[in-house]
Amino acid sequence: MPAAFDSSDTSLQPPVTAVVIVDHGSRKPASNEMLYQATKIFAAQSDYAIVESAHMELAQPDIAAAFRRCIEQGAARVVVFPYFLSPGRHWSEDIPRLVTEAARPFPDVEWLVTAPFGLHPEMSSIITDRIRHCLGAAEGKPDVTSCDVCEAGGGCELRGGQ
Repeated sequence: MPAAFDSSDTSLQPPVTAVVIVDHGSRKPASNEMLYQATKIFAAQSDYAIVESAHMELAQPDIAAAFRRCIEQGAARVVVFPYFLSPGRHWSEDIPRLVTEAARPFPDVEWLVTAPFGLHPEMSSIITDRIRHCLGAAEGKPDVTSCDVCEAGGGCELRGGQ
């Protein structure tokens, strides 16, 4: 007769996976705040219990601090998502180097740096949505307000013509 399933046997459970969403970092607090807000939205809509934001440079928290916070919350695996549109040197060299350094004190923790957004199939939908929204705001449609980016930067304004 087979043994009964023991739910306390952690060898059968997947590792606790954390996500770190990392951008370049900026000297502009509003830019860094946008990553924090994007991370907060992702955390609320995802199934990951541990989600942190980090900046590659110029701002805190950096990758090492975010990685450490994930471990402190019980993560055994850390997935780092570069909040970048295209792959480049930061994705292929800088972020993996910084994550390697951050992971060094935690040899039992698995980690992965994912691809950036790139040519994701939903990107056209996102671009179309942003264009429609900003045009609606610029045209003064009563049911459309400035987007989250333009509120701070004075965008969503048609210029030239006539």
